[in-house]
Amino acid sequence: MKALVIEGIKNAIVQEVADPTIDENGVIVKVKANGVCRSDWHYWAGDIPITQKILGHEFTGVVEEVGKNVKNYKKGDRVIVPFSGSDGTCPYCLQGHSNLCHSSFIPGSTYNGGYAEYVGVPLGDRNIIPLADEISFLDGAALGCRLMTAFHGVVDRAKVEPGEWVVVYGCGGVGLNAINIAASIGATVIGVDINPKNLELAKQMGAHVVINSKEVDPVHAVKEITGGGANVSIDALGIADTCLNGINSLAKRGRHLQVGVTTQVEGGKIALPIDQMVMQEIQFIGTLGMPNHRFDSLLPLVLQGKITPGKMVTAEISLSEVTKIFEEMSNFNTSGTYIVTEFDKSTVTA
Repeated sequence: MKALVIEGIKNAIVQEVADPTIDENGVIVKVKANGVCRSDWHYWAGDIPITQKILGHEFTGVVEEVGKNVKNYKKGDRVIVPFSGSDGTCPYCLQGHSNLCHSSFIPGSTYNGGYAEYVGVPLGDRNIIPLADEISFLDGAALGCRLMTAFHGVVDRAKVEPGEWVVVYGCGGVGLNAINIAASIGATVIGVDINPKNLELAKQMGAHVVINSKEVDPVHAVKEITGGGANVSIDALGIADTCLNGINSLAKRGRHLQVGVTTQVEGGKIALPIDQMVMQEIQFIGTLGMPNHRFDSLLPLVLQGKITPGKMVTAEISLSEVTKIFEEMSNFNTSGTYIVTEFDKSTVTA
């Protein structure tokens, strides 16, 4: 099969590789669509150590083969492969927090991922989700990472309520979905970014107000718009400025949701205004992926059109174009999301 193979930091090449194999519990999925996620960029850029040769953790496809112990799926089934895979045996899995599994199964991280024609998924009965016929492979790609991460963060972790002010810093993939979800709940949402195209998409996804942080002080603008500060801030990017601006945009007793992971500049550490957070009773909340059982609540909202991931798709691309998108991400020049739907071109990229 053809795959985009990581050869080193900022070095990826489309080449022929061996087809994946599975054990008696695994499932092979023929990939139909794979989203280009900033998390993949973090691996490519060297922010996160590369552990697999094939990245990609945001994909949908069709079941090609199942192991003899697999009960819930058969060849031809349409599926989503969430990146929060699990083994079902650790204390967190047993408590319903499978996204925090001690033995997590993450495509592109613990096993080869979706920048390829086929993927072998471990423990298939646990780690793939049926994709309804009404949801396209293209739209469904968002469900494997961006949308599920935003849903868990906004609904389960920050617990956004109707009528609250929510400010989202970073209107890329997960930020746009967070805007969409918060607006669907009935919150009043502010989107902040430096890219005018992203801000236009933010409005299409439900933002009531947008702020270009290159043009104005976003903290001052948020405080002015909200009459004192937002109830919830979301850092969907993961750099020091967006994290701190999010915290500083909050009213007393506000909640800050940290979705974005940091770059090499921060090295995983950002100095926080702890005294201010204590005096104002501000909460700092982390979030990671989503337990698979929460798809029972998420998928009906997509089917009903209350959440619309397809609105943020900028373009369909081939494997050979992925590194170009990574390079544009380095300069914050991308808008919306790009989905790989062409897997068999022989073009070489580096």
